[in-house]
Amino acid sequence: MDRVKHAIGMTLLVLMTVSGAQAEEPRALPAGDAARGQGLYQACSGCHSIDENDVGPRHRGVLGRRAGSLPDYAYSQALRESQIVWDAANLDRWLTSPQALVPGAKMFFSLPDAQMRADIIAYLAQQK
Repeated sequence: MDRVKHAIGMTLLVLMTVSGAQAEEPRALPAGDAARGQGLYQACSGCHSIDENDVGPRHRGVLGRRAGSLPDYAYSQALRESQIVWDAANLDRWLTSPQALVPGAKMFFSLPDAQMRADIIAYLAQQK
């Protein structure tokens, strides 16, 4: 089941990445739909989980957390030293282009669709 979940998530990631040839610049966030974001988050689950570290760190409580601060996850040095605190605007910038926000970070996936980013961020905001 985990392999199927991973394969589905990776397929969605590729499709979402390919759907936008170029990432748009971050701007005022559209209103996010947390219910839709929960479904979209399945694409993130290829690397992330709400409650467990995986390829990427767990996401429960990410809003308000300093980037690179979970003691039980091996972050890149760049992210640990970034001094970013995850709020909606920073998460939007991160999901638009992680490497542009923090060159040298491990994450390479970007999500060019502003509404999808807003929906995922709204979902993550509920995961306290």
